[in-house]
Amino acid sequence: MALIRSVRGFVPEIGKDCFLAENATIVGDVKMGDECSIWFNAVLRGDVNSIRIGNRVNIQDGSVLHTLYEKSTIEIGDDVSIGHNVTIHGASVKDGALIGMGSVILDHAVVGEGAIVAAGSVVLSKTVIKAGELWGGVPAKFIKMVDSAQSKEINQKIARNYLMYSKWYETDEDK
Repeated sequence: MALIRSVRGFVPEIGKDCFLAENATIVGDVKMGDECSIWFNAVLRGDVNSIRIGNRVNIQDGSVLHTLYEKSTIEIGDDVSIGHNVTIHGASVKDGALIGMGSVILDHAVVGEGAIVAAGSVVLSKTVIKAGELWGGVPAKFIKMVDSAQSKEINQKIARNYLMYSKWYETDEDK
């Protein structure tokens, strides 16, 4: 069972039909929507400020979400995929966005609807990535526009796939 821990009087709120890997950690002021999946070794630390997660979000293995005390929060929309070993620190990720493996998204950055952050990128503090943009590199820079509807559809498919993968872990004991 995942480590779910209250801190400073904040108790994590988990939506319906969510998958939490056995060694995922969810602490403090975290509110998660329905049908999310938090994978192995992922850490959501809402100890110093709030983390808000929409529906059908997958936070893959080894990712860390954290904030700045009284300065930044995390807001993640619906149908977002956060790849393996991503760090999001006090940023906003809009509906249908994809954050590639190993990326870092820093405080007050905004990743727009249907946008893509390429694997291994570092999105600097206060960067605004608009809807349908592809960014990559260190530091991340605009690469090109992607068809927003197409990228959102692909990202929603990835989110649905992770929901399907999470069902593979259900056992009779879980029901």
